[in-house]
Amino acid sequence: MAKKNQKFEKQDEQLESVNQTLTGAGKWIEEHANTLEWIVLGIVVVIFGIFLFNKYVSKPHSQAASDQNATAVVYFMQGDYDKALNGDNTDECIGFEATAEDYSWYQEGKLAALYAGICYYEKGEYESAVEYLKKFKADDLTIAPAAKQMLGDAYVELQDYDNAAKAFEAAAKSGNEIIAPMSLKKAGLVYLHEDNKAKALKAFKAIKEKYPTSAEAQDIDKYIAIASAE
Repeated sequence: MAKKNQKFEKQDEQLESVNQTLTGAGKWIEEHANTLEWIVLGIVVVIFGIFLFNKYVSKPHSQAASDQNATAVVYFMQGDYDKALNGDNTDECIGFEATAEDYSWYQEGKLAALYAGICYYEKGEYESAVEYLKKFKADDLTIAPAAKQMLGDAYVELQDYDNAAKAFEAAAKSGNEIIAPMSLKKAGLVYLHEDNKAKALKAFKAIKEKYPTSAEAQDIDKYIAIASAE
């Protein structure tokens, strides 16, 4: 019986402790009611502001940029890179350059920068190609590494081999089954050109080990032998 009473006494003590804690919290809430109201109101305002921005600013601008890109892509597909870049003097097509500038905060603006970079690459204006290709950012596992690879190609054309190798290595990190082995081979060839056989060998071996069924792996032993030669 004594043990039972002790058990009840212990439970009562625990309940009293909880009650005191709740009472203390209640008093604090009463004393700081105005502060809490302002905090809650602030949170509501922030959430509402985000909602309004997405609805009335972000989405309309995003759609406008998308519409501009769609029109410029028509010229791009036709090989008319000047109109694709600079527009056709109508409001319907301001060109990839202007879209990339005006909507740089939006993914559509970054996509316009990618198109602009490709246009300049095709025109043989590699410095401008580099400028715009560097602006493109995405988490996509196909387009993003392809853009990095083209950036590397543009650097090669400019004989900027250090940055070319970095771009190819970045593209290879994507693990894309097609782009990664291509980029590794390009990186390896750049390293060979720069007489950095150690890095070239590492790139070529990566192709053989990670992408044995790729097109680049079919004759990779030849390049491994070149990079291994003293």
